[in-house]
Amino acid sequence: MATTTESQDEQLARNLSELLQELRVAQAGVQFLFGFLLAVAFTEHYARASGFEQVIHLIAVVFATVSVACLTAPAAWHRLLFRKGQRVQILRVANRLTVAGLASLAIAMTATVLLLFKVVAGPAVATVVTVVVAAMFAMLWFVLPVRARLKYEKR
Repeated sequence: MATTTESQDEQLARNLSELLQELRVAQAGVQFLFGFLLAVAFTEHYARASGFEQVIHLIAVVFATVSVACLTAPAAWHRLLFRKGQRVQILRVANRLTVAGLASLAIAMTATVLLLFKVVAGPAVATVVTVVVAAMFAMLWFVLPVRARLKYEKR
């Protein structure tokens, strides 16, 4: 473990700054997805979509909305509490909101892939691609990082 000359306050400030920077990356993607999903409902094809397709679209919209809320909330928490000596609480809550936001984004993206592939390639291809996409998000965003964390904590 590396030694550091940072004070606890400096470390908290750096951690918060890093978290807010990471959120900027995720926010751009989720906001783009959200805009796309909103626009879909106003197309001619959407009016002819099956009930299943409309339900999947609404699921994607709901989870994209939850993701936007969760991924932007840490900035609001920081703005309202940053001069109140609440960095520890801000970081704790922001971390949980970020994980929830990423999980919601993974669901929204997976639902969007399901919808797109169902319309373009049919239900069989849509099922296979959706399972692969869901597994990819689960592995890259959750399973591998948690596994690495557990391995590190055992040292």
